[in-house]
Amino acid sequence: MSQSRPDPDALLAVAAREGRGRLKVFLGAAPGVGKTYAMLEEARRRQAGGTDVLAGLIETHGRAETEAQLGTLPVLPRIAPGDPRLAEFDLDAALARRPAVLLLDELAHSNAPGSRHPKRWQDVAELRAAGIEVWTTMNIQHLESLSEPVARITGIRVAETVPDRVLAEADAVELIDLPPAELLERLRQGKVYRPDQAARALRGFFREGNLAALRELALRRTADRVDADVTGYMRSHAIAGPWPSGDRVLALLGGDAGAAAVVHHARRIADALRAPLLALHVERPAALAAGGVAAAALRLAEGLGAEAETVVAADLPRASLAEARARNPTHLVLGRGRPAWWRRGLATALLRQGAGYTLHLVPEPAAPLRAPRPRPALPRWFGWAAVPALVAGATLVAFATDGTVPEGAMGMIYLVAIVAAAVGFGPAQGLAAAALAFLAWNFLFLPPRYTLAIAGPQDVVGVVVFALVALLLAGTTGGLGRSVRAAQARLHGLRRLVEFSRLLGAAGTPGDLLEAVARQAERIAGRPACVLMPLPPPPGQTDAEPVLRAAVPQEAEPDAAAMAAARWALAHGRPTGRGTDTLPAGTAWQFRPMRTARGTVGLLGLRLGDAAALEAEADRTLDALLDQAAVAIERAELMEAGARAAARAETEQLRVALLTSLGHDLRTPLTAIRGALGTLRAANLPAAVREDLLTAAEEETVRLTRTIGNILDIVRLENGQVEPRREPVDVAEALEAAAARLERATGRRIRRRIEPGLPEPRLDPALLDQVLGNLLDNALKFSGPEGAVTVAARREGMEVAMLVEDDGPGIPSGELGRIFAPFFRASRADRIAAGSGLGLAIGRGLTQAMGGRIGAESPILPGGRGTRLILRFPA
Repeated sequence: MSQSRPDPDALLAVAAREGRGRLKVFLGAAPGVGKTYAMLEEARRRQAGGTDVLAGLIETHGRAETEAQLGTLPVLPRIAPGDPRLAEFDLDAALARRPAVLLLDELAHSNAPGSRHPKRWQDVAELRAAGIEVWTTMNIQHLESLSEPVARITGIRVAETVPDRVLAEADAVELIDLPPAELLERLRQGKVYRPDQAARALRGFFREGNLAALRELALRRTADRVDADVTGYMRSHAIAGPWPSGDRVLALLGGDAGAAAVVHHARRIADALRAPLLALHVERPAALAAGGVAAAALRLAEGLGAEAETVVAADLPRASLAEARARNPTHLVLGRGRPAWWRRGLATALLRQGAGYTLHLVPEPAAPLRAPRPRPALPRWFGWAAVPALVAGATLVAFATDGTVPEGAMGMIYLVAIVAAAVGFGPAQGLAAAALAFLAWNFLFLPPRYTLAIAGPQDVVGVVVFALVALLLAGTTGGLGRSVRAAQARLHGLRRLVEFSRLLGAAGTPGDLLEAVARQAERIAGRPACVLMPLPPPPGQTDAEPVLRAAVPQEAEPDAAAMAAARWALAHGRPTGRGTDTLPAGTAWQFRPMRTARGTVGLLGLRLGDAAALEAEADRTLDALLDQAAVAIERAELMEAGARAAARAETEQLRVALLTSLGHDLRTPLTAIRGALGTLRAANLPAAVREDLLTAAEEETVRLTRTIGNILDIVRLENGQVEPRREPVDVAEALEAAAARLERATGRRIRRRIEPGLPEPRLDPALLDQVLGNLLDNALKFSGPEGAVTVAARREGMEVAMLVEDDGPGIPSGELGRIFAPFFRASRADRIAAGSGLGLAIGRGLTQAMGGRIGAESPILPGGRGTRLILRFPA
């Protein structure tokens, strides 16, 4: 790409935004920092300037300051599409009203059932498509890519998320920042939540450490967005980098053994600067043998989180500088290598022409693997200058052998010069060398000397031989050149396919797979690309509807005419659009089906523009890519179907086990209770008998209540509804409380063995008490009426271990790994005690929810008896 011309992709991105409404996001680190307040404050300023501003939906959460900021802003009435208690944003009314600016709070909100879109960010997309500017608010923890890091930081998994592309496509992102100390003070003053909610929030989500980490995430994501805006501006205005607005590290990887060291060194620099890392390999036609080392280095870079890229160019310094100017890095990392002039040429070129970059030269490893060194590219004039030099050299050799070699044989000496020129520099240089060599030979050595006259038949033969050799060498060299270029194009296509195969293996979700297909197609074709997948037809229709699932760049979206061609391609499984025999006019898009033995699984769209077709080699490579993509998509769909089938089978198995447990474990206590009540109706029963019957009925009622509670707990665990509230827990007090409660309930004695001075892990006291109760109940049940049960606690390295031991019959080794599964009961235990088999399963689920581990050991006593259940939590 010329540095004096804007980047076409950047211009396309700018043009795509012209027809859509703007999106401004007020981003915050947590609730209560003032996002809605700031949005309303700016909206009132715009209203005072004459702008038509409409409050589509504002969530004040009862905050008086926020409600006061509404002022005279017109508010759109809410509607209830389903449940009248769930009032939602009226999308149709907003589209009909068409304000200049629409305020829509809480971008990550999930709409009520019956709404047009399930998510509010989808409402925003439709409003922007209609040309309406939207202002909205969002907290950083709702960003889809940050849901897992936020869950690890806060211990709470956010259910409502917004795709990263929504924030990336926003026209403006304004960070509303508030230090954690000030936010906590606002919370204590009741300016964020009601007092009862604020107290719970201070013990859970709103901790100073959590808020500081979320604030860092918000600041970093906003900085990344600003950096992307700066880069886009530079590319759209043809501004050559670097701009030192933010640090970026670019690793220049060669084909030698030092490439891996360059990657590691660049990764350390990027980590120290907290900057993104890019990896670039410039592949030269004369250095194909080094491709394996470079590919391994690129894979290493991708594994370390870098964005890897390969370009093909003959001029290494020029290509490296061009990519550096396009990607705006501030630090360039390259290998020092062995002392060789071509390496010094790259470093020298970067020093001379890249004055704005910081260069890092990485030493070569101590024991490098020798790789073939590529021949440096020579300027075109060098070949023409070498022709007279070769002929002059041959003339000097001829003068030295004059008198020894016959005049007619002198032509063989010049033949060497002709061959060297043709093979080394090309057919044109070979023809020039042949003509010059013939003139020198004829003038200097053929009689009569120092004239160009042809005196004898041998001179005629020499002329013919020179002409034939020159023509033969020119044709052969030209054919070899064309063959080499074709082979290089095929090799480049194969490299793309191998790279794509690796990306297919690394794709984690179907969305990642489709994004990889679109990205590789864009690279091969050099045109914007998209992937459309079939949507099942509605009832009464037979043709599936193509739906856009991925696009590179993101603005590459087919228009209405193109979608008509896409529907035909999906229905008939044949290419359509520009450059084909079907619907070639009226659209700049070409659609190619991705087919397998089962049919068409999707479409690849290319925006060809004015081009009629692709180059032949690119076309063949693209067809091969489509075959691989179709197989990968089909495999992903089959795996997804298999996962759904396995989930249904597991659900069915759980349902059967649940019904079996209900039929057995509920019928027994109900029968006992019914029998006791029926007997109590009889008159004149002794007081002792009546007391026994009432006690039995009470015990069975407690047993029935515990069984129902266990079933409800296992359902909550299966649905992920358990959210621990962590705080420091005294392990000795927790064990003592659980043991004492079980002793009172059963009349049994439980031994204690607790180390003093144990650390206090951060756990949920209520959940821990439930886990210990289930484990102790299990031990008391299976140890028999006279058995011994022991609770213990000790420190094991960086963990605190809590143990429950019994001297019961133990667990068979083949069943030890299954005792924590729902509704499972060990075969030996079934003959001793009844139960639903849910206690240990609930204990495992609650332990894992608190970040701990649970395990079992058996036997622990001679004779194959005894079981030990162990809880481990981070200390």
